[in-house]
Amino acid sequence: MNDLTIRQMLPDEIALAVDWAAAEGWNPGLADAGCFAAEDPAGFFIGELGGQPAAVISCVNYGAHFSFLGFYIVRPDLRGRGHGLQIWNAAIAHARPRVIGLDGVVAQQANYRKSGFELAYANIRYGGTIAAPPAPKAGIIALTDAPEAIVAADDATVFPAPRPAFLHAWITTSGHVGRALLRDGRLAGWGVIRPCRSGRKIGPLVADDRAAAEVVLSALLASTGGGEIFLDVPAVNRDAVALAQDLGLAPVFETARMYTGAIPRLRIDRVFGVTTFELG
Repeated sequence: MNDLTIRQMLPDEIALAVDWAAAEGWNPGLADAGCFAAEDPAGFFIGELGGQPAAVISCVNYGAHFSFLGFYIVRPDLRGRGHGLQIWNAAIAHARPRVIGLDGVVAQQANYRKSGFELAYANIRYGGTIAAPPAPKAGIIALTDAPEAIVAADDATVFPAPRPAFLHAWITTSGHVGRALLRDGRLAGWGVIRPCRSGRKIGPLVADDRAAAEVVLSALLASTGGGEIFLDVPAVNRDAVALAQDLGLAPVFETARMYTGAIPRLRIDRVFGVTTFELG
């Protein structure tokens, strides 16, 4: 009964990891489980004691060079017994030899460093309730009307690896609303808003500049009628932080974006909303 058995989750078991994340206060999206399975269904692990769930983790492989770790949770009554390290090692083994990224609890940075992770920057979740703005008209289209290849190419400027299967699921899933801004016939900004256990999250929100980000954000909020929203922004993007603050949103918590090695040079200045802390 004390031996942890670790195996890959079945696709319909990923919902358990999402439920445990909700219990930790991470406020996942209502349709996250299905979207998360799209890119690497073999990247989700469960540890069991006596046939009962004891720990979960994910390490989703994006191609041959990059992986992202998330959902690192041990059942509260079983913590401090070494089960977390066991399932952590299984997830890391799934990713090797790829560079691995994560958004970790700030207080655990020292522990992550022991496993070879180094701090890149902080991400800050902002939240609050806002009124729906008027819907912008000029240049705004539904994100599903933009060719997926163009969206994927733009995403490649802000994410370390191609993720076409995930993006397709994220953009087309029922309940997810996407908007894009065109300038002179090219993609200047785009984003997705989705319903969560509490309110809605906006992510990703990618734009050439703050003005473009504001237009896309307004279109997303207009499509859902405002209400409680959350926006996760890189602390190093001052324009993104200022946008969140000017909306009247307040910091909720902070994560440490960390990597085990070098990643491609990214345009973090274009990231006004992180897609998800669980999968990057």
